[in-house]
Parts: sequence; structure tokens; C-alpha cells
Amino acid sequence: MSSTLQGITLKGSAEVVAEFFSFGINSILYQRGIYPPETFTRVTQYDLSLMMTTDTKLKTYLANVVTQLKEWLFECSVQKLVLVITCLETNEVLERWQFDIECDKTAKESSAPREKSIKAIQVEIRNVIRQITATVTFLPLLETACAFDLLVYTDKDLEVPEKWEESGPQTINQSEEVRLRSFTTSIHKVNSTVTYKRTDSM
Repeated sequence: MSSTLQGITLKGSAEVVAEFFSFGINSILYQRGIYPPETFTRVTQYDLSLMMTTDTKLKTYLANVVTQLKEWLFECSVQKLVLVITCLETNEVLERWQFDIECDKTAKESSAPREKSIKAIQVEIRNVIRQITATVTFLPLLETACAFDLLVYTDKDLEVPEKWEESGPQTINQSEEVRLRSFTTSIHKVNSTVTYKRTDSM
């Protein structure tokens, strides 16, 4: 981890935020039943018991996304990550988990660590993950087979890797939005919201 006991560097911040997305995405996929529960294994992170996929294809896909994200976070060129859940049969968007990313670009010019400890950052991340886990209490049941997609919004002039393709915003008609907690490394700040289709409009 590229950080010190006293603070965190841009590289360390990119690693911490990318790691959050890895655990956060896995938590959402497990909580929302996008993959069977038996394809997940329990791990401990942020002093929490979390579920991580054991599905080989999914693990590879997520590892590639997170690696690319880490690079873009380090370059301060990523603006948001969106996890979209769609009905497999109709392709209708049912849920949209949006993580807006703000980056203090002055960190690119200065290599001095920021005055925030990894421990303090992880406490904030733990609260966000806890909230993601608790959303099942108010989100409508997903009663059809669903798929998911990840959208990454970057600076316009950024070169996108092969196999990544352009996408529309994939919004939801007649929806409710719930703002979740945010966390900051003091270099990157992540604001989270979940938007879901109202059940009375289905």
C-alpha cells in the first residue's frame, strides 16, 4: 500500500478506492441476487464479513475492470462508475447504482502524503458498505432473472481499452433515488446513490 502511517498518496488513494469498488460491486451482486448465493465465499474486510464471487468468469471480468479503474483513478481521469441491473428478458433497467468520483487534481503535482490515515478512510468505507448491505430492506424484490453492466464515465479525450464499448446512460423511468453515504481519502471523494424502479410503476 503506497501510503504512510501519517497520510495517503495519490497512488495509495487510487488503490484504496479501486479496492472499495471491488468489494462494493461484489456486495451489490450478492445482495441483489444477480448470481446464485452458492457462487460467493465469505471474506473479512473493513472489519466486516463480506461476500466475494467464486465464479471464474466474473472474477476475471471484475479484476480487469478494477485494474483499469485503478489506473484512471491514479490519472484523475474517471468521473463515475455506474452498476446497472437490467431485466434479462426485456433489457429494462431496474436499478442504477451510481458512484460519483471527485478527484483533487493538485495531488498529481505534489507527491506529499495527505493528512488522512488508512484507518480513518476504512471506517468511512465500512459505513458505505454497511449501507449497501442494508438497502435490501427498502429496495423492491427483483422477481425476474437479471443481468448487470458496468458503465465508467471518463474524461472525453481518454483512450479507452479494446473490448470496452460506448454506452448510453441507461436511465430508469418512474424511479426513486436514495442517496447513500460518501467517503473521502482527501484525494478522491466517492458519492453513492441508488436509483430503482418504483414497484407501483411496474
